[in-house]
Amino acid sequence: MRVVSGSCKGRPLKAVPGTSTRPTTDKVKESIFNIIGPYFEGGLAVDLFGGSGGLGIEALSRGMDTCIFVDREAKAIATIHKNLEACRFQGQAEVYRNDAERALKAMAKRELSCELMFLDPPYKKQKLKALIELIDELKLLKTGGIIVAEHDHDVELPETIGAFVMTRKETYGISGVSIFAHTDKGTGE
Repeated sequence: MRVVSGSCKGRPLKAVPGTSTRPTTDKVKESIFNIIGPYFEGGLAVDLFGGSGGLGIEALSRGMDTCIFVDREAKAIATIHKNLEACRFQGQAEVYRNDAERALKAMAKRELSCELMFLDPPYKKQKLKALIELIDELKLLKTGGIIVAEHDHDVELPETIGAFVMTRKETYGISGVSIFAHTDKGTGE
């Protein structure tokens, strides 16, 4: 596992010890960023189920100003810190051990809104539609902002969830990726 492109290109990243997380492969990560970027001119990203922090670190390497990393597992939080240190991104990151919904509500209290959000929950515990609805309700993404949702390949998400419209869906082996863009209107589901 490594940083694919940007200022930390080629830097190896540590994986979370054990089998409780499933890191996004370099191939899938590269494909995701080729679709949504590939580079950014600043902004705030959120890596909601951080794991090793690979997606958020890739976003920082490609030009995001700041990334908020959230994970419930202590081993994941420790790994994110190590990987941020290896890439010298500690000053551009906030790392929280928290449940996804609570973290989103805490962001809303701080009146934060981001340009990019990664949702990569464990495949067996996914509630992606409900999470995207909560992100919409709390107004956590700027108009034009993007949600990248990684899920099991056979998961079917609605084309529209609140103010979010699916712009692309890709399958990579057992993994699926759905990309949603925030519009200033939505039909709601």
